[in-house]
Amino acid sequence: MNPVLRRAVTATATSAASVTATTGQGFFRGSQRLSSTLSGTSNSRLAATSTASPSESSPPKKGFASLSQPSQPTGPSAGQVDVRLVSRLTRPVSPTRAQKHRPLAQSVPESAVLSERNSVLTLDFGGKASSFDSVWLRDHCRCPVCFHTETKQRLVDTFEIPLDIQISSATLSQNGKSIEITFQNDNHKSVFDLDWLRSNSYNPRVATKSEDVGRTFKLWGSEITKSIPVVDFDKVMAGDEGLAEWLNLIDKFGIAFVQGVPPTPEATEALGCRISFIRETHYGKFWDFTANNAHADTAYTGLALQSHTDTTYFTDPIGLQLFHITEFTGVGGKSVYVDGFNAAAELKRTYPEYYKLLTEVPVPTHSAGDPKVVIAPSPRAYPILNIDPLTKQLYQVRWNNDDRSVLNSKTLKRLGSDEPVSVKDFYAALKAWVSILRDPKYETWIQLEPGLAVIVDNWRVLHGRSAFTGHRRVCGSYHGYDDYRSRVRDLCYGRLGRLDI
Repeated sequence: MNPVLRRAVTATATSAASVTATTGQGFFRGSQRLSSTLSGTSNSRLAATSTASPSESSPPKKGFASLSQPSQPTGPSAGQVDVRLVSRLTRPVSPTRAQKHRPLAQSVPESAVLSERNSVLTLDFGGKASSFDSVWLRDHCRCPVCFHTETKQRLVDTFEIPLDIQISSATLSQNGKSIEITFQNDNHKSVFDLDWLRSNSYNPRVATKSEDVGRTFKLWGSEITKSIPVVDFDKVMAGDEGLAEWLNLIDKFGIAFVQGVPPTPEATEALGCRISFIRETHYGKFWDFTANNAHADTAYTGLALQSHTDTTYFTDPIGLQLFHITEFTGVGGKSVYVDGFNAAAELKRTYPEYYKLLTEVPVPTHSAGDPKVVIAPSPRAYPILNIDPLTKQLYQVRWNNDDRSVLNSKTLKRLGSDEPVSVKDFYAALKAWVSILRDPKYETWIQLEPGLAVIVDNWRVLHGRSAFTGHRRVCGSYHGYDDYRSRVRDLCYGRLGRLDI
């Protein structure tokens, strides 16, 4: 461990699925065509059967689909067209013969079904079926005509697509990893990666959890001092491998230290710019200050600061905050960090009704100390604990008691409701929340020194400090949340980072 980091920790301790599509009774191998001649029919079932004999050692050849409509419907109900698809071998094979052969190397048959006048395609992914509307498929075509390969922007005019657009055929690729769909109205061909379809399935969703563009959080408390998430400055600056290591730590813990940083504003600014450009605010761009009251904010004093997140008064609070103490000759000034997600999880366990209250009651905030500055977010107030409406998971903590505005009839009610909230209940919830934030087992105290920089996810980790006397020079920067997450998607998530683009 770097000597600076060792001293900081010691001082602290002493003080406190790959998918292959198959259809019908058979297993898709090679290129097989799902097609339909459905004039006047309301539903078409497309089923493919393997024609390769178990004794044949050669792989099936790329072929086409032959069509057959039984005179007496034996599978689908009356009025449906049963289209049996057969691979082309060296000689024609009838559907009857094909049906006698066993599926290839799969215990669970998969299928592709066209229904509702060919406007819905249903795919079976390993026993889990999901349907895709034809208008959705046409809108999500990723060919160069419909989707710009460089800008990754949609080119197709969505509003020219008929709502009842029909699929005339679908063809599985030779390797079974993609499917080509032809649309009836303009004969446009779209090729979809089957993994992409599964990951973006919606009716119902069948993607596995590992395919989510989500995050694996490691919740922590004071015990994190036993294994501080840290990287070397030189490694981060040397290339994307070191940067990805740093970003992975921030993504996982919400906090990461960088050791070996030259104690200069220039080196610190260069470090922050490895992630993204700096987000300028009313405090300036890159800040470098002492306790000189340069701004009307307690951060610019020597006073103690309770654990908080920054810029709760912004509609879009800053994402990352980089700190580096480049000079310090004095007493006190230890930094404290709290994992807000861990604290929220504890609140939910011990006081679920208070947790729910803090996710639903909007709290107004402001910044109005500097001349000509009166900042307030739009909408005017947000909950302290913000829940993602899609995942139902906590995604953001907004908490700075010093920056709270007046609580009144506009905000003392739950989101989406006009029913007033009990003032005593709200303050009881705040007291329960703060009691967890101030619990020593959730606090991590570190004595920062020149050469040791720290970056925190401001949407997750709260920070503060003890009071200090003497000379203390701090520099650092703010970075936008979306810019930070963009770098994580690009460098850390690989293919998954673009699955939902």
